[in-house]
Amino acid sequence: MKILVVDDERTLVKGIKFNLENEGYQVECAYDGAAAVELARNDKFDLLILDVMMPEVDGLEACMRIREFSNVPIIMLTAKSEDADKLMGFECGADDYLTKPFNILELKARVRALLRRAAGVQRSRGAVLTVGDLSLNTEERVAIRDGETVELTAKEYDLIELLMRNPRRVYSRENLMNVVWGYSYAGDYRTVDVHIRRLREKLEKNPAEPDHIMTKWGVGYYFKG
Repeated sequence: MKILVVDDERTLVKGIKFNLENEGYQVECAYDGAAAVELARNDKFDLLILDVMMPEVDGLEACMRIREFSNVPIIMLTAKSEDADKLMGFECGADDYLTKPFNILELKARVRALLRRAAGVQRSRGAVLTVGDLSLNTEERVAIRDGETVELTAKEYDLIELLMRNPRRVYSRENLMNVVWGYSYAGDYRTVDVHIRRLREKLEKNPAEPDHIMTKWGVGYYFKG
């Protein structure tokens, strides 16, 4: 597995690189957002770790640019802990978020979780799920609407696959955080709302009046089979 670590704090990058290489990963490093975009465009990585505050091009802008051509899993690092900053990261296409200072063991755990999900290790049986005009190829982790491939991030894919495999089962936002993300965000369940909205924008013909990804008001979300 090949990981790109991008942060203008060179000492931090060195420490992350050392720890990830000890886990058996191949690690490339960069120190600004512009370099991150170029490296992601010209090389194949299994996961990116991007700092938010960087010179030239910040991490949020870099994340958005990378999302134009890649769905590689992205973990954002930031010194800010406000919920609004986390939600902005998810809006830009990040899959996970970690606030500095962080425990390196937690970073490694999140790296493993994202890589595992991206590789489809925890897939259920069945190569293709189809409901109406929507299909999921679970072997290739690809979503298809009306015969056209739809680009989803790793977390967006995990979320829609869970919902499609369990039609009409209502999941609370806390349930979805625990199942899809694998841990709690200490109550910041608006992360789920952001991902649901983005899925509707990508998969529903009319996101304002969805046919598939439904809301059970006061309870959570479900997939209408």
